[in-house]
Amino acid sequence: MKLLLILFTVTMTTAPLYQFNSKSANDWQIIDDRVMGGVSQGEFSANDNGIGIFSGEVSTANNGGFSSVRMSLNSDKLTANKNFILKVKGDGKSYQFRVKTNQYAKHSYIYTFETNGDWQEIKIPFKKMFASWRGRKLDMPNYDGSAIEEMRFLIANKKNENFKLEMDWIKVN
Repeated sequence: MKLLLILFTVTMTTAPLYQFNSKSANDWQIIDDRVMGGVSQGEFSANDNGIGIFSGEVSTANNGGFSSVRMSLNSDKLTANKNFILKVKGDGKSYQFRVKTNQYAKHSYIYTFETNGDWQEIKIPFKKMFASWRGRKLDMPNYDGSAIEEMRFLIANKKNENFKLEMDWIKVN
C-alpha cells in the first residue's frame, strides 16, 4: 500500500482597503479638539505621488490635546481577515489607528503604534484593538472584523507638539 502525501500551502493574501491618491483629501475629514473648546489644528492633504499627509499642531490649551482625521466607509465585513496593515512614515511620535463598526457608535476600537521617521508597515491584529470611549477602556470584546464604517488616525500624546504622518495605503489580511 502506497501512502500519498499531499501538502497544501495556504497563502495569506493582503487585500487593499484604501489606497491614497491625489484625490484622497476629499475622502478624509479633520476632527480636532476644537469640537470641545481646544485649539489644536490638524490638516489633511494628498500629493500627486499618492501619499496622504496628516499634519498640524496639537495644543493642550483649553483642556485640548488631540487632532484626528477620519474617513467613512460602507459597512465592510472583514471577518475573513485578521489584521490591518498600514504603510506610513511618521515623525517618531505615537499615533492611534481607530475603527468603528457603526459610524454612530460612541466607542472606537483602538491600536496605538509608534513611528520612527522611516517608511514602515505597521501590522495591527484585530484582536489587539480594544474598545474605548473618551479615553476609557470599555469592558467589551476586542474588534472582530464584523463591520467597519469608519477609520481614523489620531494623535493625543498629552503635550504640545507639531506632527506629521504620511500614509501610502491601508490593507487587510
